[in-house]
Amino acid sequence: MPLRYAPWLASIFIAVVSALYCLIGPGGHHIWLLCALFIFFSLVGFSDLIQSKHAILRNYPLTGHLRFLFEFIRPEIRQYFLESDNEEIPFSRAQRALVYQRAKGASDKRPFGTLLNMYKPRTEVLLQKGNPTAAPALDSLRVKVGGSKCTQPYSISLFNISAMSFGALSANAIMALNRGAQKGGFAHDTGEGSVSIYHRKYGGDLIWEIGSGYFGCRTKDGHFDPEIFRTVASDPQIKMIEIKLSQGAKPGHGGVLPSSKVTPEISQTRGVPLGEDCISPAAHSAFHSPLELCFFIEELRKLSNGKPVGFKLCIGNITDWFAIVKAMLESQIYPDFIVVDGSEGGTGAAPVEFVDNIGMPMRDGLRLVHSSLIGAGLREKIRIGVAGKIVTAFDMIRAFAIGADWCNSARGFMFAIGCIQSRSCHTDHCPTGVATQDRLRQAALNPLDKSDRVYHFHKETLIALADMWAAAGIQSHEEIDENLILYRNSQGKLTNLLQQLIVIPQGALNSDRAADLLDEQMPGLGRHWLSAQAAVW
Repeated sequence: MPLRYAPWLASIFIAVVSALYCLIGPGGHHIWLLCALFIFFSLVGFSDLIQSKHAILRNYPLTGHLRFLFEFIRPEIRQYFLESDNEEIPFSRAQRALVYQRAKGASDKRPFGTLLNMYKPRTEVLLQKGNPTAAPALDSLRVKVGGSKCTQPYSISLFNISAMSFGALSANAIMALNRGAQKGGFAHDTGEGSVSIYHRKYGGDLIWEIGSGYFGCRTKDGHFDPEIFRTVASDPQIKMIEIKLSQGAKPGHGGVLPSSKVTPEISQTRGVPLGEDCISPAAHSAFHSPLELCFFIEELRKLSNGKPVGFKLCIGNITDWFAIVKAMLESQIYPDFIVVDGSEGGTGAAPVEFVDNIGMPMRDGLRLVHSSLIGAGLREKIRIGVAGKIVTAFDMIRAFAIGADWCNSARGFMFAIGCIQSRSCHTDHCPTGVATQDRLRQAALNPLDKSDRVYHFHKETLIALADMWAAAGIQSHEEIDENLILYRNSQGKLTNLLQQLIVIPQGALNSDRAADLLDEQMPGLGRHWLSAQAAVW
């Protein structure tokens, strides 16, 4: 008999001996319990031996289950016992701790120096002034969004809640986020799941995201319904309209909310039948080209009575992005804003290959959009928001230096309301009640208490931002440029961040040498510009 069977055989032996002891000896209830336990172990081992599904269990009856147990708890073991403070998976313990401290109003100070290796490649530092200025007032850390055709512009905070739908997040999580946004005077993006009763309860400012499923403004067959849109968009709580072209974590991929998760509330919110799968197509049906996208933007702006309308995307095929730029130039219709989402963004669930290998990272995508708009002479007409692992004031400053006007954070605010990065969002078993529709689990999340943490996280992050600006001698995000940040390259040399970024000169894309000027920034970039057509993707 193989030695690997020994634990199973030992269980049988103990079960038999304890049973005999109970039958012919003094016994006792504790012996009966021992007997029952080892009878159970014996049966499990026998089942392992005769089954044919798992080779490990057949070769290692009983003890083979330890492999599956350790695999199941591996993330928790790593997170609590093995993970270093600065190891990002995807957020480091240090990043999460900072959010927790600021959300709770606890001290975020660090003793005894930095834990970072300042001579490691990719290290970044902000250059302070010899004569620091006073920190700007927190209520000044806003930017106006809305072009010449926008009659209801919106003054948006420099730090806001990124797109997360009701359905992906629990009702209690949505209420906590929106009440925090209301207290702090910043914006809460609905995500493509539309505007629920939980978004409306506390009256926080909303950015209504319109995805390819047109949830909240759809016909019965899933197409865009302008009249329903007009009615919803008239709500004063909705400050901006955001068309979702793609998201960073799974660009070019649709989504399915299984029928089992389509609750009556989700059915009502999204306008989808109860008991059927809720499908988000990969592509929009309301437009089929960059030019049609521009016309759709103009339509939504009129239907919403002049509210800011823009779109969100993760940059993929560069030709497609240039096609949008050409469409804007040709139609003379401009979005009020563009939100650039990075491939490092999060989601409740996405195929591994999409998460790891599709889409442009945030910094690269942001720079391309910012520089392209400068090159086309459109940058002054369009504001740029950005999302992608932004949780600290320095994350924001770096984004401003690259080209952003404001920043959004999704997982940062999830941490603020209790998320522990268990990475179980897709299972409906979120241990903190954030990303689940299980009523018992979400009941553990107190919206009133957690909303205070949302408020504090936002406020303390902006205080840190203002203090860093004061140290650098600046008063506005528009004063931040690429020369204020030093970047250590792979050779260990400190350079200006500018040297890591493409620079398209003002109006360069309107010249006959556009392709050549683009190639000077990145080989092959000019080909994308020449191939781009406003009338086709």
